Amino acid sequence: MKKKTLFSLSVAALAIVASLGSCKPKSTSNAVSGDAASKTYVAPGKYDQFYNFVSGGFSGQMSVYGLPSGRLLRVIPVFSVDPEKGWGYSEETKPMLNTSHGFIPWDDLHHIEMSQTNGEYNGKWAFANANNTPRLARIDLKTFRTAEILELPNSAGNHSSPFGTENSEYIVAGTRFSVPPDNANGDVAIDSYKENFKGHISFVSINQESGNMDIAFQLKTPGVNFDLARCGKAKSHGWFFFSTYNTEQANTLLEVNASQKDKDFIMAVNWKKAEEYIKAGKGKKEKVRYAHNTYDESTHMATSTIKEDILVLDVKEFTDIVYFIPCPKSPHGCDVDPTGEYIVGSGKLAATLPVFSFDKILKAIDTKAFDGDYEGIPVIKYDAALYGEVQKPGLGPLHTEFDADGNAYTSFFVSSEVVKWNVKDLKVLDRAPTYYSVGHLCVPGGNTRKPFGKYLIAYNKITKDRYLPTGPELSQSAQLFDISGDKMQLILDFPTIGEPHYAQAIPADMVSKNQVKIFKIEENKHPYAAKGEGDSKVVREGNKVHVYMTSIRSHFSPDNIEGIKMGDEVYFHVTNLEQDWDVPHGFAIKGANNAELLIMPGETSTLKWVPDRVGIHPMYCTDFCSALHQEMQGYVRVSPAGSNVPLKFSLGNTSSASAPVK
Repeated sequence: MKKKTLFSLSVAALAIVASLGSCKPKSTSNAVSGDAASKTYVAPGKYDQFYNFVSGGFSGQMSVYGLPSGRLLRVIPVFSVDPEKGWGYSEETKPMLNTSHGFIPWDDLHHIEMSQTNGEYNGKWAFANANNTPRLARIDLKTFRTAEILELPNSAGNHSSPFGTENSEYIVAGTRFSVPPDNANGDVAIDSYKENFKGHISFVSINQESGNMDIAFQLKTPGVNFDLARCGKAKSHGWFFFSTYNTEQANTLLEVNASQKDKDFIMAVNWKKAEEYIKAGKGKKEKVRYAHNTYDESTHMATSTIKEDILVLDVKEFTDIVYFIPCPKSPHGCDVDPTGEYIVGSGKLAATLPVFSFDKILKAIDTKAFDGDYEGIPVIKYDAALYGEVQKPGLGPLHTEFDADGNAYTSFFVSSEVVKWNVKDLKVLDRAPTYYSVGHLCVPGGNTRKPFGKYLIAYNKITKDRYLPTGPELSQSAQLFDISGDKMQLILDFPTIGEPHYAQAIPADMVSKNQVKIFKIEENKHPYAAKGEGDSKVVREGNKVHVYMTSIRSHFSPDNIEGIKMGDEVYFHVTNLEQDWDVPHGFAIKGANNAELLIMPGETSTLKWVPDRVGIHPMYCTDFCSALHQEMQGYVRVSPAGSNVPLKFSLGNTSSASAPVK
């Protein structure tokens, strides 16, 4: 009977959501005020104030928008192949998508985290999570390219990441799905969840100079699901706070069975204490397999290494690392204000918004104000940790960001609105409708000690009537609010690539001043680089043919190649000789079954081609480069296997040079 009642409540909640998403509010047409255009207009030739880095969800990519214009500036390929840029297609980038499962050409990118110094953005790197095959990525903001991807063992569903500490000492990731550990026998009954399934929190250390990532240690936890998290700030530095759900440890029909308890938990982690135990040799080395992929900007090549062990602390064996704090059921958000004192939990199935006090948490730990334990982990009494509750803020709270004036902004999925409230007195100050079913929010710097304020962006799950229709699937949605005054003002709608989850925005000048414009040709250490047309050549090594090719406005060298035979593997190593900013070249050949190349000035990139038929195969530049771009082409002759046609190449004349054979 209880399950039927809960199921009915779930159905009712879904009905409310559906009705809110499908009904057009009366204020839709006039929601944007008359001066909105002037607040978002960026004149031709002028720059936006902020870069907005937005997750691409199921696209597996990261998109970059300018604020306040909402203009799409770039799509950065991360976990999914991208034929526009040859990502995952060129021989140099294929290793970036390697995992312990093999080559995985897609994923689900949910969250983004900027690197920090002293709790403030420093403009060096952006980190991103892969939700499906658990991975972390580091994007170098000098090049807007993915520089590193690290697979996470003992994890499944890497939704709860990436979350960084105040100096990016660690990027932290919690598993969404608890599963049997990698070194255990995973062939167990699913309904043995409570006995065999465990959660893991990964602490990935970041080299402060190079940015290189390494799994420092993992915490093994009870088998619950982890959602959003935030590091402590200032006074709470050294702590981490995670939202958890499914404390019922259900394994089927979670919408009912994981929603039975009135409260789940916020998990408080003393990572400084865990670090001490690791340094004291208390971690247990476990055998696992995971891939670590890095891209070298000097060789323009990626390498993939499989690693096979990891250090793990089982939190049940240490009584002073982890504590649970009750939080209204199924919390999604867990956010820490700029002072580090207040931790906001967002129970998405509740109508209250609890705010916990770090000082009270420490006092509760010191006085052992516990309400028993959960699988050996102390549970702090709710009232002992609670600062207060924001009363009747809305329905379905998800995520909270902060401004520089002591205010918080929380998204409410069910009531489709953003609510502004004061952190100290917990009073609601303003509310603004969104269109529709808002998920995450972004205030520039809103997760740091120093929010920049001024703007708030809402990322919505449903658009309905906001844009021109595009068949059964509509454009994804973001909405920009001006929060510089007492009231939130909607000033812009703009579509995004799907699906936007979380985003972070950073002042443009913090990033643009350090950007790479070209790769110096003399510093190119690619083993197949041709640093001038005199270095271009074609070399046979058995059935492998290496073409050392150059590109410059507006020709390839060589542009005629003969003597390729059926059964050959041809590797076009194309070096872009340009040394001017923003003069890339592309490369494609008829019949190539992977993708084109996109080669930046001074860079070398490789396309593998296995011809499937005899004949003449045109090749050409795919990226417009000059008035004579259309003339930037050439031909490759493919002859039958066993043919006596010699391997030769040419440029600018009809007599071909013989190609060397190794």
